[in-house]
Amino acid sequence: MPASAKTLVLTLVCALGLTTGSVFAQTSDLVSKVAFRVCADPANLPMSHENGAGFENKLAEMFADKLGLPVQYSWYPMATGFIRNTLRINKCDVVIGYAQGHEMVLNTNHYFTSAYTLVVPEDGDMAGVTALSDPALQGKSLGIIAGSPPATHMARNRLLLKAKAYNLVVDRRHESPAIDMLNDLKAGEIDGAILWGPIAGPMVKSDYPGYKVIPLIKEELPPRLFFRITMGVRQNEKVWKRKLNSLIRRNQDEINAILTDAGVPLMTDFGDGVKVLGQ
Repeated sequence: MPASAKTLVLTLVCALGLTTGSVFAQTSDLVSKVAFRVCADPANLPMSHENGAGFENKLAEMFADKLGLPVQYSWYPMATGFIRNTLRINKCDVVIGYAQGHEMVLNTNHYFTSAYTLVVPEDGDMAGVTALSDPALQGKSLGIIAGSPPATHMARNRLLLKAKAYNLVVDRRHESPAIDMLNDLKAGEIDGAILWGPIAGPMVKSDYPGYKVIPLIKEELPPRLFFRITMGVRQNEKVWKRKLNSLIRRNQDEINAILTDAGVPLMTDFGDGVKVLGQ
């Protein structure tokens, strides 16, 4: 899950000692010619699910259609060992959603930017909050994924004392921190929920009416709370990366439509505003 701090590190790609032609020949031969092979979590809604209901499933179907190939999944929980047990051992060729800059994969160009969000009752006294420094949050109990970037801002603004923490790295087949957090919000056990936008937006749209999803894009101090999302391929897979980049560029409007229909909050490339589609 691109939401976690574990995905936000620098990418280093090394191809020393090989000519350009030999790199291309070796890496492109690893990519399947008969299927669009996707590495995915089988129980990671609203992103991916083995029943095909996630927005990443829909993106995979769209890309496969453009390539004239069927989708073939390699399922593994999005937790420790995900890349090692899927992409790295050639069980699949692409991860549909990965934060830009991850050292374990080679990133394509980003195809959307989103941000962490605050989820609150749309008619409550926090509906106008746009930053974690807002005085309206003082004394409130907020849900937070432990170790995620917003926790630093919460600590700076003395919001952790009454916060409720939820686990960061889990097997979604057995535990769902985001659902637990939103259910606690609905039950009144917390006053607000801080979640990665591509999780919060679709969940609120489908299952939690009456709540507002507020992108936290007004923070002036680090860490930043917006991230660009790419597809991840094996390191040195430059031919495959360029092919996916071309598909992203030529089909961005269709990508945006899938994400918007799912309820994913889309930000500008620099995270300084909500993206206005068609511009």
